[in-house]
Amino acid sequence: MKRRLLIFTLIVSFVGTLQPGSGAYGQQGPRTASKPEAAAAKANAPAPLPQQMQLANRVLANGLEVIVLEDHSVPLVTIELAVKNGSYTEPPELNGLSHLFEHMFFRTNRADANHEPYLQQLGESGMPQPNGQTQEELVNYYVTSTTQYYPAALRYMKDSIRYPLFDEQEFAREKEVVIGELDRHESNPGFYLNEAMINRLYYKYPSRKNPGGNRETVSKATTAIMRMIQQRYYVPNNTALVVTGDARPEDVFRQAQEMFGDWPRAEDPFVKFPMVEHPPLPKSEGAVIKQPVQNVIINLGWHGPSIGKDDQATYAADVFSYILQQPNSRFQRALVDTGLVTGVSISYYTQRNVGPIQLIAQTTPEKARAALKAIYAEIARFNDKDYYTDEQLESAKAILAGEDLYRREKLSEYVHVISFWWASTGLDYFRGYQDNLRRTSRADISRYVTNYIIGKPHVGLAMMSEEAQKSAALTPEELIGQ
Repeated sequence: MKRRLLIFTLIVSFVGTLQPGSGAYGQQGPRTASKPEAAAAKANAPAPLPQQMQLANRVLANGLEVIVLEDHSVPLVTIELAVKNGSYTEPPELNGLSHLFEHMFFRTNRADANHEPYLQQLGESGMPQPNGQTQEELVNYYVTSTTQYYPAALRYMKDSIRYPLFDEQEFAREKEVVIGELDRHESNPGFYLNEAMINRLYYKYPSRKNPGGNRETVSKATTAIMRMIQQRYYVPNNTALVVTGDARPEDVFRQAQEMFGDWPRAEDPFVKFPMVEHPPLPKSEGAVIKQPVQNVIINLGWHGPSIGKDDQATYAADVFSYILQQPNSRFQRALVDTGLVTGVSISYYTQRNVGPIQLIAQTTPEKARAALKAIYAEIARFNDKDYYTDEQLESAKAILAGEDLYRREKLSEYVHVISFWWASTGLDYFRGYQDNLRRTSRADISRYVTNYIIGKPHVGLAMMSEEAQKSAALTPEELIGQ
């Protein structure tokens, strides 16, 4: 799945509302169709897709990739800088510092110190506040302006990424802001379920899947470490400039060359500091996470496919997840319609470095044991020939493709999708997504559930209160289907 959501969005919808502030961080969660009727209608759009034809890219001599999605329907331009950074680059002693760096990105830089004239122009433009996000495999920064001011906004982004000053007073304030964000997240019970899943599913390198980090690393951080992160990852050959909206590609390419062309190329950070290899789970593990919640939240997790190693399985994962999400699916009828659970979702999160497959369900202490048995019974049937119909398969592919088209209608948000694909999958995967999605077959789905879900080691968790566990009396064995 490719939506920019926190992985525990569904969890907290059961136990409370999560409100990430500026500088949000987290994993992606399950994809759900927005306005599915409109999406389904758009799925029949002829290929090649109009906006896909407009997607243009060029790599400068220093390695900076410039990507433009042109649309002149409204006089707005969104500029985004995407950097291959995030928690997957962080050993424990650096965990959370990509996020802290993101908070410093739009603070004082050389342009402020020199009182560059364009800053006053931007102040008069009414440009929305710039923002950023930190994820596992991407840190992105973005701003939207009217067409008239976008060259000035582009200069602003250039000075922010190339010439930060890392003022000590600003740095001290931002550390407190980040710690405050951690406090807010930890006030939600869903945080602890998500943390327990990460720590078990990625047991050897959990920091690599935790974009928020922890108080200790944030509180001990220094501006020297910020400089180190900048020198290591904020280099042109590890960055993309993505521009969407009322801008012509050749104009963007020319301005990018003028502003970024002399940015010195550096050593590929992933040659000197390669990604870790998350080892397979040696066995299944179950646990009860005790939190003051009213109901029982069941969370099952598996290691899913990785981009670059099993691309075809990622398409099958998206399609199969979507089939199971639909109210008329056998999965939903067996679990929701029977009253065993009040809601259930299964999702796959696309990553280059081992994306997770997660099933989340809500039930009551009285029904928890029966719900678990029913969930595992359904999982065992995932490969049955009649588990879904040909019509459900084709409908899922069409609606997923249509949803992607629907989301392109607001390019100020779709720019984030392009950045995500660029960082975690690459543009070739992005360009081929629609076609490969439509080619997904029953055999592809069968291979996916066989290789990654049925009978595979996994993590089974249940979050509930102390009182609920006394009533439910769930065992670790039951939570892993034994």
